[in-house]
Amino acid sequence: GGIPMKVKANGIDIEVDDSGGPGPAVLLVMGLGMQLIAWPDALVQALAAAGYRVIRHDNRDVGLSQSFDELGAPNLAWALLRQKLGLRLRPPYTLGEMAQDALGMLDALGVARAHVMGVSMGGMIAQRMALAAPERLLSLTSVMSTSGARGLPGPTPEVQRAMLARPRDAQAMLERSVRLFQMIGGPGFPTPAAELRTRVAAAMARANRPQGVQRQLLAILADATRAEQLARISTP
Repeated sequence: GGIPMKVKANGIDIEVDDSGGPGPAVLLVMGLGMQLIAWPDALVQALAAAGYRVIRHDNRDVGLSQSFDELGAPNLAWALLRQKLGLRLRPPYTLGEMAQDALGMLDALGVARAHVMGVSMGGMIAQRMALAAPERLLSLTSVMSTSGARGLPGPTPEVQRAMLARPRDAQAMLERSVRLFQMIGGPGFPTPAAELRTRVAAAMARANRPQGVQRQLLAILADATRAEQLARISTP
């Protein structure tokens, strides 16, 4: 890892870990509810060893970045229904704003251009970055993500139920997270349950902000126009 610090980006406080160094920058953008510590150490170390400046951050509303609890908890069941009916959703903030957070963070660090790699929701944010500021991206890597196009298959009912569940306490939350990761993890490279539990517990000890995850999910559901804009992206 590098030096953890807070920077002002897009008018809000964002927690960053920057390995520093003169090499080309790689910005790693995490997925829904996930913190910068979720990136595997082996990946971060391999990128640094290859000469890259590795930058990770907590997206707004999770981890140690600024909270938006004053905006209240969204009604996700209602939002999902509106989305199915093709009605517009009004999220507390958008994926476009989350992309501006990341671009503002690069400004704060003095990084003109970066390779941007996003996973899941992070892939969507990376796509939004490429649409908003193509001159800032050396490359775009969108991992296990989506275009958000209407008609694409969504999560299975089982996964959707796990995502919408409201655990009673920290123990139930830990168990639910472990179960969810097991459900959505590929069968080719299963992570041992004990390791998953350790990772989830470490994340919860660092920051546990379930309402932030719900607001991020609403931002994902509301981003309905990305798919038709993606053809404009010419970033490698």
